[in-house]
Amino acid sequence: MATRRFLALCLWASLLRGGKPEGGGGRLYSPSDPLSVLSGSSLTATVSNSSCGWLVQFMSSWCGHCVQFSPTWKALARDVQDWQQAVKLAVLDCAQEINYDVCKEYNIQLYPTFKVSNTPTSYAVELYVQSVRQLMVDILQNHSSHTPALHSVQILPLLGQRSDHYTAIIVEDQHSYVGREVTLDMWSYSGVHVRRVLGSDAALLDTLNITALPHFSLLNPDGTHAHVDTSSSSAKPLRFFITWCLRSLPGVRRRFDAHLDNVPAPPQVTAVSKVYMADLESALHYILRVELASHPTMEGEELQVLKDFVTLIAKLYPGGGPVVKLMERLSDWLNGLPLKQIAYQAVLDLLDNKMRTADAFLSPGLNWVGCRGSREGLRGYPCAFWTLFHVLTVQQHHKPQALANTGLAGARGVLTVMRGYMRHFFGCRQCGRHFDSASTTLTSVNSTGEQLLWLWHVHNQVNLRLAGSLSDDPGFPKRLWPDPSMCAPCHEEQAGARVWVREEVSRFLQRHYADDNLSSRTYTGTFRRLPADDDGEKLAGFSGVELSLCVVLYVSSCVVLLFLFFFRVRARRWKPSSSSSSSSSISSVLRRLV
Repeated sequence: MATRRFLALCLWASLLRGGKPEGGGGRLYSPSDPLSVLSGSSLTATVSNSSCGWLVQFMSSWCGHCVQFSPTWKALARDVQDWQQAVKLAVLDCAQEINYDVCKEYNIQLYPTFKVSNTPTSYAVELYVQSVRQLMVDILQNHSSHTPALHSVQILPLLGQRSDHYTAIIVEDQHSYVGREVTLDMWSYSGVHVRRVLGSDAALLDTLNITALPHFSLLNPDGTHAHVDTSSSSAKPLRFFITWCLRSLPGVRRRFDAHLDNVPAPPQVTAVSKVYMADLESALHYILRVELASHPTMEGEELQVLKDFVTLIAKLYPGGGPVVKLMERLSDWLNGLPLKQIAYQAVLDLLDNKMRTADAFLSPGLNWVGCRGSREGLRGYPCAFWTLFHVLTVQQHHKPQALANTGLAGARGVLTVMRGYMRHFFGCRQCGRHFDSASTTLTSVNSTGEQLLWLWHVHNQVNLRLAGSLSDDPGFPKRLWPDPSMCAPCHEEQAGARVWVREEVSRFLQRHYADDNLSSRTYTGTFRRLPADDDGEKLAGFSGVELSLCVVLYVSSCVVLLFLFFFRVRARRWKPSSSSSSSSSISSVLRRLV
């Protein structure tokens, strides 16, 4: 009886852990993980009709070893996301009732069991990401027809030959996995080919003067070649160092899905070397009229961030004009109010120019110029948001006294406001958390020059993380910036490795975001201009009709006050105090009349 109760409890616990009955991974895996959660009804259709290989983990959510292995499987899926054109990872939970038949069909007896599509072999793996990854490489090399060439190739015929791409040469011993892993890491990228060569190729070793393995050389499109020093990769695995170097090369970009590759790039009617005021004003419009609108009231830190942001724009926004005047008035109004809570509607009324002043306004609507994407939904606001804050960092660097007596002066004034805005108002919560995490290094910024370099570095990190994602624009792929075509002195080779020249990057940023590089090309339409009255005359920003209404209201108020005063005095004068006093008053009046 006790045994039956124990088994019943175990079954009930496994059902609870199993989660939704339709899912294949129970509580251990979710659709947000970078792998596929399969079920008995989807396994065959997904794997059989795929153009790539599949490595499927058959597991059970009540299996303790499967539970302990789940973090490894998730970490592995994140590590090999770029291999998905060659192989994809999946999981199927045999503890789910809907999966009983398929697990029986595949003869799953122990958990976890790993199977590769189109092969009957089962594999046992260790509890380490590197071990499983290397097993994947071996499986792909030996069994899959979907993978790139992972075998050693001949390189000598390629030396001195011109081509339309780079060629990475990785020379290593037979049991090394670096070359094969880098090949898979770069398989979804165009503009570079990776070739693995075994260290037993004596002719190549002599030609390239290779004395130690592994070795990394790069063949340039013009036929020249150079050894890339990997000694600086000691801080991270060699595989990641080589992959980073290759993805940083000019012209190297991720291949996109077919529906994105067929999207035509927009006509190049703008210059990438320019910064457009239309993008900056569109960013302000979206910030102030869209993102802030999701906060009906603002108080505490939110209110302070809004005040700081408006002050920052009022002090550092380039070009002056109606936008700066509007921000100055909004800043004076926000900082002059003694209220601890402000309604967004009051801010919107001022933004929408309810006072109808002719010299202070922010144009409505979005009209991207330099930040226009190849199709709707790409680039736009995120591009303009980054551009706006790059401009502000350069403005503060050029005008260090502009933020004096605002509470924002100092080496990190702009970044402090940007961090607060990302934390409280930026619509993409995950983006805000990423930026907040990166901001832990802000304490290392000790000058406005370091501030603009810090923002450039973080922006490049974001570009690398999002390169090839669904939000990446095939017409304007994310890459390390500026590339050599925009700033050749920003790049140099040290001991065969490409490195940034930070002093040159700083000079480039100061030139690129300076006032004289801002294009006045703005909207295809016009700014929101206030309609003039028939007489076309205004006094202090008010029309004649408005002034007439003010006079009428003033006179009416005076008349009402006079009437109230008259009736008040009259009521006091004729109020009877007593019968005797009334009689004496009347007698006195009669005597005077006689």
